[in-house]
Amino acid sequence: MTTEHAIEAGHAAPANATEYISHHLAHLKSADGAFNLDTFWVSAILGFVFLAVFYMASRRATAGVPGKLQNFVEMIMEMVNETIHGAFHAKSKIIAPLAITIFVWVWLLNAMDFLPVDLLPKVLSWFGVHKLRVVPTADVNHTFAMSFSVVLCIIAFSVKAKGLGGWIKELFTAPFHASGIIGTILLAPVNFLLQMVELVAKLISLSLRLFGNMYAGELIFILIALLPWWAQWALGGPWAIFHILIVTLQAFVFMALTVVYLSLAVEKH
Repeated sequence: MTTEHAIEAGHAAPANATEYISHHLAHLKSADGAFNLDTFWVSAILGFVFLAVFYMASRRATAGVPGKLQNFVEMIMEMVNETIHGAFHAKSKIIAPLAITIFVWVWLLNAMDFLPVDLLPKVLSWFGVHKLRVVPTADVNHTFAMSFSVVLCIIAFSVKAKGLGGWIKELFTAPFHASGIIGTILLAPVNFLLQMVELVAKLISLSLRLFGNMYAGELIFILIALLPWWAQWALGGPWAIFHILIVTLQAFVFMALTVVYLSLAVEKH
């Protein structure tokens, strides 16, 4: 994982540490530069991996002695169900599949950080792909997209639980309530502003928390890759072990906060 490993097919190796870091932080973009293709394809592939593994586990599930895959999937589902039962007090057929999907998918996205820094970029350079970032959650565009999807779910759950009219009414009458018409009219702009601030705060907190932790982890692995091989093992091993906790914790936090936000959405303000 030294600088020499970053040599691209038909391209010169980065001349110094700054160029090496910049190279590994550059995205594979579409022709017009509008889309990060590496983020999209890695996310899509891992999404299909998640679906395939859980489908395989469901097909092989038995009522007798469960296999290792079934035990693993049941452990994840039990952990997610405990989180839902503790935070979500309404009835919904969507919340459990949504929470499981979020946790497993985000964990897989985060876990790409465990691959050697130069492994996939080196392999794809043989096929003419000269830029690649393999951790989608280290891309702020991806984390914002996921958080925006959660905000849309918050609005949808709220509308379903309270009706469109009830949700719109809540936007202008909470958190500050007034008994008279004049007071209600005067407080309506303030309530609406605070409701929008709350939604935006949820969007930003979800996205930047995940992005910040994974970007920092990715950058540390890149810095370790610049060291001599004997120092890489000495520092990379302990950091990788500690990073297992970060990867799992960030996936759990994103899932748990989503469940809490959806629970708040279906309850009275």
